[in-house]
Formats: sequence, C-alpha cells, structure tokens
Amino acid sequence: MKKNNKIKNNKKITAELHGNISIEPKKKISVSQPKDGGVRLAAKQGKLKVIPLGGLHEIGKNITAFEYGNEIIIVDCGVAFPEDDMLGVDLVIPDFTYLVKNKDKIKGIVFTHGHEDHIGSVPYFLKQVNVPLYGTKLTIGLIENKLKEHNILTTTDRHCVDAGDTVKLGSNFKVEFIRTNHSIADSCALAIYTPAGTVVHSGDFKVDYTPIHGEMIDLQRFAEIGRSGVMLFMCESTNVELKGYTMSEKTIGIVFEEIFEESEDQRIMIATFSSNIDRIQQIINSAVKHKRKVAVMGRSMTNVVNTACELGYLKVPEGVMIDINEMRSYIDKELVLIMTGSQGETMSALSRIANGEHKTVEVKPTDKIIISASPIPGNEKSVYRVINDLLKRGADVIYDGLRDIHVSGHARQEEIKLLHALLKPKYFVPVHGEYKHLITHKNLAVELGMNKKNIFVMGIGDVLEINKDSARINGYVHAGQVLVDGLGVGDVGNIVLRDRRHLAQDGLMIVVVSMEKESGAVLSGPDIISRGFVYVRESEELIKEARDVVKDALEQCGERDASEWSYVKTLIKDTLKDYLWRKTKRSPMILPIIMEIN
Repeated sequence: MKKNNKIKNNKKITAELHGNISIEPKKKISVSQPKDGGVRLAAKQGKLKVIPLGGLHEIGKNITAFEYGNEIIIVDCGVAFPEDDMLGVDLVIPDFTYLVKNKDKIKGIVFTHGHEDHIGSVPYFLKQVNVPLYGTKLTIGLIENKLKEHNILTTTDRHCVDAGDTVKLGSNFKVEFIRTNHSIADSCALAIYTPAGTVVHSGDFKVDYTPIHGEMIDLQRFAEIGRSGVMLFMCESTNVELKGYTMSEKTIGIVFEEIFEESEDQRIMIATFSSNIDRIQQIINSAVKHKRKVAVMGRSMTNVVNTACELGYLKVPEGVMIDINEMRSYIDKELVLIMTGSQGETMSALSRIANGEHKTVEVKPTDKIIISASPIPGNEKSVYRVINDLLKRGADVIYDGLRDIHVSGHARQEEIKLLHALLKPKYFVPVHGEYKHLITHKNLAVELGMNKKNIFVMGIGDVLEINKDSARINGYVHAGQVLVDGLGVGDVGNIVLRDRRHLAQDGLMIVVVSMEKESGAVLSGPDIISRGFVYVRESEELIKEARDVVKDALEQCGERDASEWSYVKTLIKDTLKDYLWRKTKRSPMILPIIMEIN
C-alpha cells in the first residue's frame, strides 16, 4: 500500500507499513470482558519488558519503550533543557542506541500530550528510525511544526486520534487514549493492553473540575479499567511532595481580571509557557473584555498560538490579534503583549526586553509585567535575574509569590491517591521526576496499601520484566543523554564539555613556535597569545617570563636532540602550566602550535 503522509483522522485505518495498525474511534472496552481490558490479544506466556530511556531521576526527556516478543512501542519522545554547566548546548535528548539497534521491532510512538519534554526529540529520532506517530489533534499539530523545521514532514506518518480511541499496533499492543487535564489541551493517559496484562501510564495530569478547554478528566474510564484489572501503573511524580489538590486553571482567569482592572492606563506584558494554551486563552479573554489588542512575541509562542488558532483550540475574535510591528499605532492602555521567557531563557523575548536588547519593545516605567509561571527547579537564578533587570528599568513586575498568577498542571497527593484508588494496580512504577520525587511516590503508594515488593523505583536503562504472576528488574540497556549544539547532534560529549568549562573558568594561552623540520632549530618565537586568562597589555612582565620559560624548554629539547613534535608540545605545555600555576594559582588551557619550515 502506498504510504499516505496526511494526518489520519478518526476513521478506521489499516496500514501495511509496520504491521497491522488500526485506530478504532470512541470504542469503549466492556468491563465484562477478560481482565486484559477486553482487548483480545493472542494468549502467550511471555513477559512484557518496560524500559524507561529518559524521564527518571530527572525532569524532562521523557521516553519509555514497551517490548513484547519481537514488537516495541514507544511512549513519548521528549527533550530536557541544558544545565548551567552544559556550555553552548541547546538541547538534551535521549540516547536512542537501544531503539535504533531494534528499529525493525518498533511499531510506532504514542504521545500523551504536546509539551516539549514529551515531543521535543521526535525529529532527531525520526531521522534515525522512521515510524508512525499517534497523538491527539493538538499534539500532532505541534509535532508537525517540528517536522517542518527539520524537513521530514512529508516522510512521516501521523495518526490523529481523540480521547476514547483505541489504537492497535502490531499483534501485541493496543493503546487506549484516556482524557485527562493538564496545562495543555488534548492531554491523555494511556491504557496499554498486552498479552501479559494491562499497563496504565498517567502521562502528565491533574484533576480539574472546571477546565478551560474540553471536559474534565475521565475518572469513570479509569474506574472501569481498574475493575478489569491493572497489572502495572506508571504515574507521574512531579508534585507528589505537595499535599492537597492542585487549583483549577480557571482560578488564574479571576486574578488576570483583577490585574487588568487595576492596570487601566498601563501597557500589560505577560510571559508564560508557550504551550499553556488555556492560560493564553484567559489572557485573550481579559484583553477582549478590556478592549485591548494582543500581540504575540517569541518564535515558540508565535508557532503554538498559530497552530492552536488553526486547530480551534484558541478562540480569538477577529481584529484582536495584531503584529508586533503594529504596536506603534496604539496607546499603552490598548495593548497586551504575550511572550516567552517565563523561565529566564537567555534568548527569549522577555530576557531581551529586560536587557534592553529587543529591537521593537522597550520597557517603560508605566509598564505592568506579569510572569505567569513558577521557576522550574534549576531556573531560579535566571528568572530572578530577569525580574531584577525589569525592576531596575522601573517596570511594575508581578510574579509568583506576589500574586497567585500561576497554577501547576501536575497533580498533588490527593489527586494521585485518587488514580491509585481507582486503578488498584498489582505493580507500580513512579515516573516523571527526580529521585526524591520517585521515593516520595513509592512511600505514598505504600501508605495506600501496596506491597513494597511490588513497587519498582527504576532508573533509565533498567529493564522491568513483568506479567500477571511476577515482576523483576532484569538487566540494563544502553541509555543516557545526547547533547544538541546547533546542527550538531552527539558531537558534543563529556570531553568537549570539560574543555568548554576549562576555557570558561581559566581561559586559553596559545604558544606559537616556528621550527626547522630537519634539525628542530627554533627559527622564530615563541609568541604567546592569551584569551580569557590575562590581558596581555596589562601583564607584560608575566608574558615575558612565560616566553622565557618556553625558550628554556625548547633549549632542553635541543640539548636532548628531541625533535618529535608531540614530545616538544608536551614539554612546552607541562613547563608553562607549572610556571603559571606558581605565579597565578590558575591553570589556563595551553595550546602549543609548532609551524614546520623546510
């Protein structure tokens, strides 16, 4: 059958590529069926392998492989953002080595929702392994933006499903999409039906009784699946340390209304996550009510807003949205700017505005700036730096802590307990969190009555072999992270990062010497160039002495008749390093360059 590159919709589809694949729209599985969730798969005695390749002991980079027999399905394919010491790195993606090695087994990737930490590494994976993608309409729409950027849209099969649909992949897997609530629309949990039993993956979720878009989480379906029998529950752990319930997203709209009322004559700027479409919708609602125009800033924000509008997830009255370059046609009280930068990202719109580097927007003392997000752990310094820079420019800044202008999209303890109670799983794996989150979640499950022996706190690469009768961690596959720097994927590793940190901390000294090829006699030099270590014009004595040290080292080479360039370079490096450490207690990177002259 000829490959169809268009999005597959809610009609039943069968694709010869990658085996027997079909989407069954809105088909609910009767709880009176057998305990595999009612999905009639071939009865086998094999074990299901659950292999997390990211998202454990870390925030982000979520990806998990499920393997049965000679078939694999993948849940999510996300990125993480670089830590402070990953100098120059743009993204961190999972190591796909195990999946590439087993690419002929893979039947497809299913997605829980459209956040970067769940979809961001899809293009990098597809360039190595081309498999079908399955997700809800908004999730697939956001993925398509990435595929276009990487020029692989037309070569990728995308299958669009609704919550309630069941997707068959190969002969061993069926995946049901279950409606949940999160800080992005179209989020789903997954019920994965296998011959070994049923696995429920919560995705990122919370229980929101008054969601902005769509319906509340389908607790009834969770209960039905729980009564049918759940072998394994994999539940997110992001907010498991917090007691109680997460507030509804709708509460933020009330706060926005208050702020808009208070800011009648001010220009309002709001930074938030570009993927939080419900938050953006509430900002637009307040702007419309107060007769303000809305301009969107930042590439990711613009892409997401355009996609959400096209797919009907954002309702914007005609004439409300304007281009950022049209701002000059309106006075301050007629404007709302929505932008990226809520996490203090260096190149984001808000950061450039705070630094006075944005070509269109300049902060004025009359501006009201709202940072509608809380700092992700590790981003606190960057966020507070931006806040301080904005305050220094005279702006009125509102951030989390001063007002309730952010609620999480992740469940707290009572919501997590609710899913555990409805599903009553035999085995449990906490996911989506640092180690402390996973341990807290394990303890919570024990409090709910689970046997400690049935709870597995896993690390990436661990292989959990499981069926109805037994479960154990049995082995390990290659897993880790790959760093993306510009167009380079994987060419920045530990050695390169070590050199970058060395250069950043202590700088560089280059020693240039011209030597005769045959005799090894010094013809000119040594010349010394310093970058990031000392300023040459202010350290002439140090540079002169360093040059003398190198000359002495070269004379030793002459006395020993040593003309091997590798030996000469090593001697220059070691001798100069010792001298600089004695004089400065610093150790710059030293790069000897020998020019051979015939």
